[in-house]
Amino acid sequence: MSYPIVTVACEPADTADRGHLLTRDNSQATGAALPDRKDGARFFEATYRVRTGDVDQDMRVRLDAVARYLQDVANDNIEATELGDSDPFWIVRRTVVDVIKPISWPATVTAQRWCGSLSTRWTNMRVRLTAEHETNRFNPEPRESGLIETEAFWINVNDQGMPSRISDDAFELLSSMTDEHRLRWKSLNPEKAPDAEGASADDREHVLRSTDFDPFKHLNNAAYLEAVEDELVDHLDLIDGPHRLVIEYLRPIVPGTPITLRRVREPERLLLWMLIPDDDGEDQVAATVSVTKRSADQAAGDQETVDQEAVDREAGDRAASDRSVTA
Repeated sequence: MSYPIVTVACEPADTADRGHLLTRDNSQATGAALPDRKDGARFFEATYRVRTGDVDQDMRVRLDAVARYLQDVANDNIEATELGDSDPFWIVRRTVVDVIKPISWPATVTAQRWCGSLSTRWTNMRVRLTAEHETNRFNPEPRESGLIETEAFWINVNDQGMPSRISDDAFELLSSMTDEHRLRWKSLNPEKAPDAEGASADDREHVLRSTDFDPFKHLNNAAYLEAVEDELVDHLDLIDGPHRLVIEYLRPIVPGTPITLRRVREPERLLLWMLIPDDDGEDQVAATVSVTKRSADQAAGDQETVDQEAVDREAGDRAASDRSVTA
């Protein structure tokens, strides 16, 4: 029997398991390309249709829709393995989304998922989303293929929500896909929110709906990014070209919790803090978000990696891949 992956926010991992988490330099902090798949590494693959409910008024696949694709492929992935019994519970600490070439409707998205790095209790799971665009009467112009690269920091937890060692079978499986076996945590977003006076605009409330919560009474990961999409309406210059979103989850948000958004706009970046009240009614940060423009050179480097992989697959590399292997 397979169990759903619990894709919810958590208490900061460095407080839950401080002894095992040391900082290191992350490529994401500098805007460098996310690490590519190891040559010959196995991966899981699934396809999903882009629906009109996934896109904005310009037919661009929204960031919250990307989050849903990531949840779907994670659950489909674990159901294709035997790990649903041994390692059923995972929480997401961070997600990085690089929109290199936007995906739009109509199209079919191909998601490839593999382990990019890991330690004994957590793993960076990479997902590459590609799309061959179609045309119809509503979007008749041909468009170049879409490409979105993502990476998520997953923590294996027990049924009490505490970090737990990955099972031996799961570790053997995941570690075969990567040579990086000493994954450590370093935050990429500024965690401390500025005072309200230091924000770029007045704080605003983001109203949650009952449909934003999952069966575990946690705010769905996609719902966080719906709030981000609301903000990006006033910052379209950030998403007109390649861009990177980083969201880090610090505390769970449960039904009935009011959310306040605090924002700071920089020339090439939007910073956003999702604030919730603590037991004394004081603001505390539940999640941090950054949306940053990426240069054409950075995006070109990402595309070159994918183009080379396509050549390798044509040469037979894909035959060495097992599509039902990751957790």
